[in-house]
Amino acid sequence: MFTRMKELLDLASEQKLPISEVMVQREVEETGKPRQEIMARMQAHLATMEAATQEGLAQGERSPSGLSGGDARRLRDYYASGRSLLGRQGDLAASLALAVSETNARMGRIVATPTAGSAGILPGVLMSLREHLHLETEALLAGAFTAAAIGLVIANSASIAGASGGCQAEVGSATAMAAGAAVELAGGSPDQVCQAVAIALQNVLGLVCDPVAGLVEVPCVVRNGVHAVMALTAADMALAGIESVIPADEVIGAMNEIGNAMPRQWKETALGGLAVTPTAICIRDRIRGQGEGL
Repeated sequence: MFTRMKELLDLASEQKLPISEVMVQREVEETGKPRQEIMARMQAHLATMEAATQEGLAQGERSPSGLSGGDARRLRDYYASGRSLLGRQGDLAASLALAVSETNARMGRIVATPTAGSAGILPGVLMSLREHLHLETEALLAGAFTAAAIGLVIANSASIAGASGGCQAEVGSATAMAAGAAVELAGGSPDQVCQAVAIALQNVLGLVCDPVAGLVEVPCVVRNGVHAVMALTAADMALAGIESVIPADEVIGAMNEIGNAMPRQWKETALGGLAVTPTAICIRDRIRGQGEGL
């Protein structure tokens, strides 16, 4: 099911449908389940995403490792003060993305979009746009299905796993998914969705997966916040009429090639990058020591 963005674009063009509807119809055909059931399941996923943002903002406690927690609230309070350099919309998306990632670090319930390590980006973008664009649930569902279609293409033609493709495969895929979803929610065309995917993904090529102490917290949590903003930037560029010189499918192919060539220490092994800096090694040893004392 869906191995190329061009396939999605061609179907959308032929049927004069948004990519979200193409995805819904294909899901009905593939699963044999009624449309109502499929929509209800996605709505449940959205409810989980929203709950994760609210939990992250409300609690603010540190994670069991002590490496994360409270930053979503800090950013929310900062933009509420009116001092934001980025602007409320961008900081709102980032704070909600941080909130989901912090919920995940505390073993709270999240939706892997497409992975736990990148689970904050899509909810951060969707929930911030709900407020910014005054969207109803039906519109958010369309955005979620568009994101799912994009994620499916990347998973089928490259990778969404940090262990096989580096963080470009996790955070990069989530950024592309969120960018495409944002374009559709803002009324963009299927072609603009594809342009946003290409723009977003080409700017994370080569991103390594280097979790400190092997935990999905540093630098994962803040990456979610930063890349939620990147997704909105890519969406705005596509909506403005900017086109990627390299088509989305070729960008995805390049990501796959880079991931395959990436050394093992940069693919979620905690053997390279930030994970082996002096500070990270001290953190790793401290956490291991705490574990030995249990």
